[in-house]
Amino acid sequence: MLTSFHGKFAVSSAALVTSLAVPSLAQAQDAADDNGLTVSANVALTTDYRFRGVSLSAGDPAIQGGVDVAHESGFYVGTWASSIDGGDTYGEMEFDIYGGWSGDVAEGVALDVGILYYLYPTEELGLDTDYWEPYASVGFNVGGAEATVGAAYAFEQDSLGGDDNLYIYTDLGYSLPSTPVSLSAHLGYTDGVLAPPFLAGDTDETGLDWSIGASVSQGILEVGVAYVGVEGPSIDGLTDDAIVGTISASF
Repeated sequence: MLTSFHGKFAVSSAALVTSLAVPSLAQAQDAADDNGLTVSANVALTTDYRFRGVSLSAGDPAIQGGVDVAHESGFYVGTWASSIDGGDTYGEMEFDIYGGWSGDVAEGVALDVGILYYLYPTEELGLDTDYWEPYASVGFNVGGAEATVGAAYAFEQDSLGGDDNLYIYTDLGYSLPSTPVSLSAHLGYTDGVLAPPFLAGDTDETGLDWSIGASVSQGILEVGVAYVGVEGPSIDGLTDDAIVGTISASF
């Protein structure tokens, strides 16, 4: 199942680990208690943490996990973390906090809006690296196919060098009938300081990222594989095309 933007790190397991990259409330939900709250959790091991096409784990495996709390009204909050290889500047962990609202606004149409805060608590240089990113997405369900169109905008902040960044993306997903297999595809466009070519040393602050993948679900477990690519100079372990495998569990 495709997620909204707050599922950025776990869209259909490994298939869209590139962009969409905080885990979805739809992945695992316990029965809501008397106060209307639902708590869900997820853990994952991925061969490469790719965020919008760029490896944040230097091409190495990463351990990830998060917890979400949702209210029956549609409001939610959550946290998500991943091991990274960010050197002294970003350290060895990304920790995200987010909150927002999601729900159906018409038959087969869902809206998700919120804000996400990226933190790097193990950075060693004392730099201002944390930043905010509001997001919004609209999801459509037509038969067995799902599509999501969304955007995230990191406004001007000191941690981004006083610049901003816009990310626009679309996701497609399809569950094969009578099978545990799901197919997915992703295309994203970045305009700003976080553009993949810019991160790779190019001066162009725009870039595309993409992925195609498949996953198999069985109970709480899901195993997926995705081919991930990004526009710009190809740097081994950073922006080179990669096949990414992920195994995850949702509770």
